[in-house]
Amino acid sequence: MRVEPLGGAVETAYEIARVCQEHDQPDIPFSTLEGYRVAQANGWPGYTYERSLGLLDGKPVGLMELDMSQDDNLDTVNIGIAVLPSARRHGVGRALWEAAVARTHALGRRHLIGPTVQRHPDGGAFATAMGATAGLEEIRSRLDIRTLDQAHLDGLLAEARARAGGYELVRWTGVAPDEIIDDVAYLQGRLVGDAPVGDLAWEAEKVDADRIREDERSRLRRGRTSYHAGALHAGRLVAVTTIAVENEKPAQVWQNITLVDPEHRGHRLGLLVKLENLRHVRENEPRAEVIDTFNAASNEHMLRVNRAMGFQPVESTIQWQKTVA
Repeated sequence: MRVEPLGGAVETAYEIARVCQEHDQPDIPFSTLEGYRVAQANGWPGYTYERSLGLLDGKPVGLMELDMSQDDNLDTVNIGIAVLPSARRHGVGRALWEAAVARTHALGRRHLIGPTVQRHPDGGAFATAMGATAGLEEIRSRLDIRTLDQAHLDGLLAEARARAGGYELVRWTGVAPDEIIDDVAYLQGRLVGDAPVGDLAWEAEKVDADRIREDERSRLRRGRTSYHAGALHAGRLVAVTTIAVENEKPAQVWQNITLVDPEHRGHRLGLLVKLENLRHVRENEPRAEVIDTFNAASNEHMLRVNRAMGFQPVESTIQWQKTVA
């Protein structure tokens, strides 16, 4: 059993990642090799990445990625481990995990956090064996755009608009306009405080206008287009939602954050901006077929909004945590 840095073996990493996802989450299309290369070369701003291969009898069968924020959450290392199904339960995952623990110690950090998919027992059994504890359950839900009930959506929109008197809808693609970008940063900075994080050692992120701009530029470099909708009150953005589309596989779309300023809750703004952004995407992405989103299992309010729109639960994932120092 051996662990070695990934180096330039991107094609090997791609093949391991592709096979594992097609086994564990077959309903999510995986990137092309070129798309994977671009993503690997363009990580999120403010993060550093380290990637390693796990070898069994000299053959690479496992892949590990560590990512570390350099601006906040300085005690945390995010980890992803993938081992080919045919090579599982042979100690490859353990070797990669032990390398991650050693690296976390060397970096002076304390917490390892990473996800597993519950539809297959391998990940959860492995995390438990490594001494990690379940910190947060998330539900992946899916909206099939091809079978939407437009009359139902129109009714929801009319109801939401009736509750949102005094608010103005706005939408944009990519970087937010200068006049609202500070409001976007404020809302995104509230994410960890507003959304349930269970027992995970996640801290609020430091978000400003420059970070918002660089995040959007990073999405473009990674071949992704982001669509946004928001609600204005007296010229200030008080609600926002984002949907991201990977340009090389536009059928699969991802619903990202939805945030409402606490002072403006109770006006159906979350539902309103999500409905507006859904229309935004449908107008500009005619090849889109499904939208997936993740929500904490305890976030019943947002799950209820999603169900009202037609989202159906697909699977459960667990974010695991291990305190190593």
